[in-house]
Amino acid sequence: MTKTKIILSLLIVSNSLSAQNFDSQIDKLVDKTEKEVIEWRHWFHENAELSNREFKTADRIASILRDIGYEPQTGVAKTGVVAVLEGGKPGPVVGLRADIDGLPVKERAEIPWASKQIGEYNGEMVPVMHACGHDTHTSILLGVAKMLWEIKDEVPGTVKFIFQPAEEGAPKGEEGGAKLMVKEGVLKNPDVEAIFGLHINAQTPVGKIKVRPEGIMAAVNSMRIDIKGQQAHGSAPWDGVDPVVTAAQMVNNLQSIVSRNMQLTKAPAVITIGAIHGGVRYNIIPESLYMLGTIRTLDADMRTQILQRIREVATKTGESNNAEVEVWIDEGYPVTYNEPTLYEQMLPSLKRAAGEENVQIIRPITGAEDFSFFQEEVPGLYFFVGGCPPGVDPTTVAGHHTPDFFVDDAGMKLGMQAMMRVTLDYLSKK
Repeated sequence: MTKTKIILSLLIVSNSLSAQNFDSQIDKLVDKTEKEVIEWRHWFHENAELSNREFKTADRIASILRDIGYEPQTGVAKTGVVAVLEGGKPGPVVGLRADIDGLPVKERAEIPWASKQIGEYNGEMVPVMHACGHDTHTSILLGVAKMLWEIKDEVPGTVKFIFQPAEEGAPKGEEGGAKLMVKEGVLKNPDVEAIFGLHINAQTPVGKIKVRPEGIMAAVNSMRIDIKGQQAHGSAPWDGVDPVVTAAQMVNNLQSIVSRNMQLTKAPAVITIGAIHGGVRYNIIPESLYMLGTIRTLDADMRTQILQRIREVATKTGESNNAEVEVWIDEGYPVTYNEPTLYEQMLPSLKRAAGEENVQIIRPITGAEDFSFFQEEVPGLYFFVGGCPPGVDPTTVAGHHTPDFFVDDAGMKLGMQAMMRVTLDYLSKK
């Protein structure tokens, strides 16, 4: 055996032993911390707040961090909280992120800690709930912060905890979310080398992890299409220009972009019109209306082509009906992209956390996540942990962003174990 091979073998053995030593500590720390993390989760769930309005949430996060021993920075990207742990040994800097905002959804789940909060959304007072599990993400990361603090003298490097507001999108006219955090320099001073994030999933059984290399979640863009016609009596449509008929044709024509212009064997794509607003009376052809929709893509070139074709198809459909059309498409979120080398490095950590048989390599999904803005700056790994209660068929449970959404407290234990292992393994292997 050559000298180089001997050195590499010794490094591998050393890293393996280090990981095993941490594994024993992690299991004990998770068992010790789980009850408190569940209590935190119930509080955050019961006190859900909308994007860029997470004032109580941020105060509670900062308070818990101070009680642990951290000196958190508040007001980051409006309502975000950031804390830094400097380990007792030299090493790299890793970032851990949790999103903290709720959604304008009225909770129907019959739980003692159900949300009864009200918030302002688009000028209206609406019910607010954690309909996507961000309360669990926040609590898991606080648990990880507490556990790492207890062994900080053994931690080989630095950990930056990022509690991010407005993942669901900032209110109209405001900046927010991961993009604003990056803009404000959250990945700097100290400079983060890699970042990890997780998402609890209601359709995945507790104890399971889902992950994949490269694109795991789609890029997303929102669009608005305004159609201006000419008002007329419903009995005499020839006297006007009908934006309703134009919209009907436009919806069908937009669907042909994916089905006839995209090479779907390369990557999936979705165009959905979710709302059409116009008209006030059954026998009046309105002067104008507008449509709202979403675009999901997993390939950058296809994304560019789809956005161009939407503008072309919408405009030409309007012209064919003598209607005026304006198309607005936002900047959106990029693809949530798991850097392949980091994925390969950390996959064994996830398998040790859940058991190899409980880690599933999945196909990409067309949901979206603004964690992707962090991944544009540094290598990142994003994965899903199960939240479907034991004994329940995952295909029968309510989806995310719905009134009946529910994830089991038991799912957070694996979330803590997985985040602890990827963090300490990454720091140890550098």
